[in-house]
Amino acid sequence: MGDIRGFLKHDRRTPEHRPVPVRLRDWKEVYEEFPLEDLQVQASRCMDCGIPFCNNGCPLGNIIPDWNDLSYRGHWDQAMDRLHATNNFPDFTGRLCPAPCETACVLGINQPPVTIKEVEKRIVEKAFADDDVTPHKPTRFTGRSTAVIGSGPAGLAAAQQLTRAGHRVVVYERADRIGGLLRYGIPEFKMEKWVLDRRLAQMRAEGTEFRPNVDVGRDIGVDQLRANYDAVVLATGSTIPRDLPVDGRELGGVHQAMEYLPLANRVQAGDLDEADLPITAAGRKVLIIGGGDTGADCLGTAHRQGAESVHQFEIMERPPEERPAAHPWPTWPFTYKVTSAHEEGGERVYSVNTLAFLGDEDGNVRAVRYCEVEQKIVDGRPSFVPVEGTETELEVDLVLLAMGFVGPERNGLLEELGVEFDERGNIVRDGSWQSSVEDVFVAGDAGRGQSLIVWAIAEGRSCAAAVDRHLMGETDLPDPVRPTDRPLT
Repeated sequence: MGDIRGFLKHDRRTPEHRPVPVRLRDWKEVYEEFPLEDLQVQASRCMDCGIPFCNNGCPLGNIIPDWNDLSYRGHWDQAMDRLHATNNFPDFTGRLCPAPCETACVLGINQPPVTIKEVEKRIVEKAFADDDVTPHKPTRFTGRSTAVIGSGPAGLAAAQQLTRAGHRVVVYERADRIGGLLRYGIPEFKMEKWVLDRRLAQMRAEGTEFRPNVDVGRDIGVDQLRANYDAVVLATGSTIPRDLPVDGRELGGVHQAMEYLPLANRVQAGDLDEADLPITAAGRKVLIIGGGDTGADCLGTAHRQGAESVHQFEIMERPPEERPAAHPWPTWPFTYKVTSAHEEGGERVYSVNTLAFLGDEDGNVRAVRYCEVEQKIVDGRPSFVPVEGTETELEVDLVLLAMGFVGPERNGLLEELGVEFDERGNIVRDGSWQSSVEDVFVAGDAGRGQSLIVWAIAEGRSCAAAVDRHLMGETDLPDPVRPTDRPLT
């Protein structure tokens, strides 16, 4: 390493967030500029640790010590080459990934870990600023073709890899723009959409074709699809939201998060006026049910729309501040996290269960009835047991359900293809990423279940290698996902 004592001399630093009153007035990303010299100091904290557990902590197998060292030394072009060798979209993961690499950092055993995620982001942003991110056009064309269904991170990663291998690749997306949840699920304050658009421009220049506004299975029949392409990659994601079947669910003002979040992004895209939003938190008493990333996205969006108040319910108990004994290093720990949205306000309520939604005379939600719960073992299984005497009501007039997703939608494409599903509702695939249907492959949340963006990209890369091998008999494409990490049925 460039400075073998860097971790002894310097404390961890990350970019400051813009002041809350300032950032709530716009939808731009929340971070202040971080001087390049300060970033190089942070990169110098990467230890000569012998066994870099961060590499395995990252599903992509990012070669993190290498690009930390190169960044510290100022060899930015080489750092970019190392970063792109394992990750198609570090500009996405540098903004959106929760950084399992940092929880696996050896320095993190007894000190704050290296700021891996910020170094990653700044390497790629400097490369774009210096015009060093260019199209990688294939050097040969195989004459084989692949259709990729879905344009989220898994689909885009698979498409880029297969295009670079020389195949003709067409990405189909039923929405009006390419990007999947990157486009319409991730708020602007987490990733502005020009970041996505510049990557799509690179992919178009490399030869990938994009066809939005096409619902495969309806606009294009399955027989036609399979006749036109040698292989199909299903990267449709896990899009069925988990529902909350309690009394009052049918009331007006109770919505799934993915009914709400895309509308705010469409305002930023110029498709809608703020005043014409069919669902808005402006002046409303908002309840978000679910404490994960989607719930935090709803929280930050509600703040920017001018909510009167926001509560966030979570049935689990409040996580500990420090890594618990049940989650030893280098595993991912469930600890209390404060996102930028939580900094902006709202009340987080843990260990509560929603019992019913109460309506007004017009059929709209006016309150929620809930109670406190305790986690206990009942009949040998962990359960949430109501605490007697804690039932109460909270006045609300907008409820957003952000409780995760339970699998891909089966109607249309998947039913017509005849793919099999596992007990969790995900598409079954084998060790070569192939579904139960010949020439049909599966990558990302559609097969894995709801997961992280970094897993989606890793699966897209590995699936692309499997498709290339299937079409050509061999492949030079990297295959980052180890067989033991593949959730196969």
